[in-house]
Amino acid sequence: MVSKAILRYTRLSPRKFRLIIPLVKGKRAEEAIAILGAVKKKASGYGIDLLKSAIANAKVKNQGIDTSTLYISKMVADPGPMLKRFRAASMGRASMIHKHTSHLTVELDVIKTEVPVSVEGKAKDAIKKSKDTDKNTRAQEHKSTSITKKPKAKIAAKK
Repeated sequence: MVSKAILRYTRLSPRKFRLIIPLVKGKRAEEAIAILGAVKKKASGYGIDLLKSAIANAKVKNQGIDTSTLYISKMVADPGPMLKRFRAASMGRASMIHKHTSHLTVELDVIKTEVPVSVEGKAKDAIKKSKDTDKNTRAQEHKSTSITKKPKAKIAAKK
């Protein structure tokens, strides 16, 4: 985790925030801001502000970090306290209204570059792949020979 940003007590239910989370989770931060800009939901506006805050936190915390290498490693929408209000109902009663709030958390991390595999590792992988393909072809051959198609008997038409 390079940086973290939390948006608390937002007057939007966590269920509505959870609609936008799968769209951006695992994506680069700048790409996620562009995606959320195109989404027509109130939660996307809050998400953009939160991502910008997390990027700014990363710049302050780690001087000289390249912001294009940041991606969203974790994004969670948790419920906050519920505001309870009353509305007049029939026959002099009152019905309760729950106004949901939520806490949105975003964690950014740096994209890790792949370490080149040694020549020995490549050779082992190639041997492993060839063994797997041999097993698959043998299994397919066994299936094709074990199933024999019997010709359907023709039924003579009665006159």
